[in-house]
Amino acid sequence: MNQYELCVVISAKIEDDARAEVLEKVKGLIERSNGTISDIDDWGKKKLAYEVQKMNEGYYYFIHFEAEPTAPREIEDRIRIMDNVLRFLCVSNEEA
Repeated sequence: MNQYELCVVISAKIEDDARAEVLEKVKGLIERSNGTISDIDDWGKKKLAYEVQKMNEGYYYFIHFEAEPTAPREIEDRIRIMDNVLRFLCVSNEEA
């Protein structure tokens, strides 16, 4: 099992309930890929570095999890088509 960090930027134009639902879907994707979530950092609403889909702000979430090496690819493929997710990035969190 490898350590990963997934950053998800969710649209700031949706309601709190809808944003929580998107986050639950992302957590569900990780769990379906036999991943174990260890921590979720909620950075809140931040200004984007550049305009994305005519939006200047988004809600940032950093999810730390442990999973098999094939899991990030599966998770990214499913997040790519999710509504209200502006950007995402999954990186290996292995210490050298």
